[in-house]
Amino acid sequence: MGDTIIREVARDVWIFSRPFARYGLFPVGGRSTAIRLRSGGLWVLASTPLDTETKAKLDELGKVKYIVSPDIVHHLYLSEFKKAYPEAKLLGVDGTSSRIGDKGLEFDGVWGKDAPNTKYGFEDDHCFFSGFKNKDVAFFHPQSKTLIQADLLFNLPCYEQYSNSKMPVLGNLKPSLWFQQRIVSNLSTNTAAMKRDATTVANWDFQRIIPCHGDVVETDGNKVWREVYKAFIA
Repeated sequence: MGDTIIREVARDVWIFSRPFARYGLFPVGGRSTAIRLRSGGLWVLASTPLDTETKAKLDELGKVKYIVSPDIVHHLYLSEFKKAYPEAKLLGVDGTSSRIGDKGLEFDGVWGKDAPNTKYGFEDDHCFFSGFKNKDVAFFHPQSKTLIQADLLFNLPCYEQYSNSKMPVLGNLKPSLWFQQRIVSNLSTNTAAMKRDATTVANWDFQRIIPCHGDVVETDGNKVWREVYKAFIA
């Protein structure tokens, strides 16, 4: 059995969870998410390795049409996804190109560089947090009432991501803790933009939150979001 845990969390929504330690020291877990498009095929938030289990499942589910990087730091595996699915469109945020090792990787869409109202063809509602240090994008899947995001909200410990690993699960960064509110505040680079975008997400009708780091928030997701971002929500 490999380290990747694959789970269908709702109809047309699958997660790929596995161990990941920030700086090789802090176990925060990693997760990719695949969403089946209403038109057929998949869009994938690609944040973990395209290992054998992951690729087999994606190929079983359908054609990968969009590979999405959700912020400037979740870019480690974009190149291997693009090589495996060369016909898929690659989307990222402004600033990612300067960070990735594969300088030949070309993006088909870039949040922060494209016009604000650009539609890429894969998404339901989404929101680019231009006033957040990591330039995150939040995605809303209304059919399953699910919010998908990378670093805007953590939910540690990451039990599911380490459930196939002997590595100890350490750390506690629950959304209910004041410390997470402080982190969000410290990562804010533009208060007005943060207020706009945090309020936009708060007005979406979601119950579940899929983070890249930590366990899935299965219920009361909108309430959790509002608690973490209460300093920014109008």
